[in-house]
Amino acid sequence: MASKRDYYEVLGVPRSATTEDIKKAYRRLARTHHPDVNRHDNEAEERFKEINEAYETLSDNQKRAMYDRFGHGGVSPGGFGATDFGFGDIFDAFFGSGGFGETVRERTVSERGADLRVDVELTLEEVVAGVEKTVRVSRMESCDACNGTGSEAGKRPDVCPTCHGSGQIRRQSSGFFGASISISVCPHCGGEGRVITAPCRECGGEGRVRKTAQLSVNIPAGVDDDNRIRLSGEGDAGIRGGSPGNLYVFPHVRKHPIFERRGNDIWLEAPVTLAQAALGATVEVPTLDGKEKLHLSEGAQSGEVYRLRDRGLPGLQGRGKGSLNVVIKVETPTHLSQEERKLLNEFAEMRGEKLEAEPDKSFFEKVKDTFSGR
Repeated sequence: MASKRDYYEVLGVPRSATTEDIKKAYRRLARTHHPDVNRHDNEAEERFKEINEAYETLSDNQKRAMYDRFGHGGVSPGGFGATDFGFGDIFDAFFGSGGFGETVRERTVSERGADLRVDVELTLEEVVAGVEKTVRVSRMESCDACNGTGSEAGKRPDVCPTCHGSGQIRRQSSGFFGASISISVCPHCGGEGRVITAPCRECGGEGRVRKTAQLSVNIPAGVDDDNRIRLSGEGDAGIRGGSPGNLYVFPHVRKHPIFERRGNDIWLEAPVTLAQAALGATVEVPTLDGKEKLHLSEGAQSGEVYRLRDRGLPGLQGRGKGSLNVVIKVETPTHLSQEERKLLNEFAEMRGEKLEAEPDKSFFEKVKDTFSGR
């Protein structure tokens, strides 16, 4: 079984984070990683459970204190029996370490880098075959001057004089039921157990500097606005040796001037003449990769849909292909010549179509006659 990640790393907050910082981090991550938002990500549910578990512990002051002292074992259902620390640690937790000589433990509290987001605009044509895009990302990178330590070259952080390297402050008090000990994060070092006395001039002691990076991203065919692409390790650099965050690329498909996307299908409205619709014809219609011949049946009507299979967009990971749906729009001719008007009048007479309303009947009377079969 894989070992659990550090709860602070899961929420992306330092050990010195306040309760409000933890709440804000949880809300942000919960919105981003909720399974309903990431329906195509099989790992979303497990990631969401991990975030909830971390928040449940760190938002509770008592649980957080035990976690800070004993790690996952301190908050596991098995209590102390489920942990792997020794008798000396247990004695230390309840009675302090002053009576048997203090042990200085210099700690390195690493912090995972933050995840970042970048948005990429695509054309519908680029979605057909996939495309490689170059993106610019402003991110925190490890400081070259101090190699990420935060200290000037040749200098090392000092052990915190307040907590003596433990990163925690323990206070013992007496009450009706006996002595009790409270554990809190050291306010001087923020739980790190050490303090930087000679901060790096380049990064100011943070160990990271902001830079702009250019990255190439392969956008697969068939992506849509609700998809995202993860570039592992391309987010902010971690602090004090912490792992880097990830970069998430969110594609946005630009609206096309003539095509409308509906899933993997695309829709097109094609104008045809009255003669073409009435007599049937072969017309050319545009597709995303050229032109296609479309055979209209005799008597085609406005709104009628002709479906061209496999001429739409590909599914992600090559799962089939959508269709091109052509909606016929019969255009009525305008600016007729005298000869054209004459021919259309003759056509109407041949079909028994009246071009002028009968003066002795109202519109509603005509409707009544129509339904009564007169």
